[in-house]
Amino acid sequence: MSVFNLINQNSSLDNKIVAGLERLSQVFRILLWEKAKEHGLSPIQIQLLIFIQYHSTDKCTVSYLAQEFNFTKPTISDAIKVLEQKNFIKKNTDSSDTRSYTIQLTASGKKIVLETENFANPITEIITKSNEADKLILWENISNLILLLNRQEIISIQRTCFNCGHYTIKNKDAFCSLLNQKLLTKDIRIDCEEFELA
Repeated sequence: MSVFNLINQNSSLDNKIVAGLERLSQVFRILLWEKAKEHGLSPIQIQLLIFIQYHSTDKCTVSYLAQEFNFTKPTISDAIKVLEQKNFIKKNTDSSDTRSYTIQLTASGKKIVLETENFANPITEIITKSNEADKLILWENISNLILLLNRQEIISIQRTCFNCGHYTIKNKDAFCSLLNQKLLTKDIRIDCEEFELA
């Protein structure tokens, strides 16, 4: 039964939610495409630049980026090649293995990130106006949905609290042993710098 069949969709709250999420994914694609066209880049190229800007060097390799974005290595390599030609990134070759390299932004690449990373601002502005209770419910549902999709291997990499070696349950509450604190719903992260796979 397709959620896109209007009879099925409109007769089931579950189907309406899925159709609504699909509509939201369209919004992100449209906003990202608009930025991409402005700068003569593809959406994945912009996503790669933004990712490289905010993640550690060990995550800025073709192999890691391919896993992160669920693309093949050749697809990521092609995108990286274009970004290098446009002088937005530079490759830092590994001295012990000249075939291996990490990717770093150039000054031009950092400028492009500043000009494109705000593509999601229209959504941020709407969410900012919501009340705190609604935001907490929304965040709990989103973070749980991401976790379940990761467990089904639909989303490959997740640096979320739920998958982290520092995450435990203490006195029936979520707890981060690294931060030594109880984790409230608002504290749960989906991309943590200190993440260590459990």
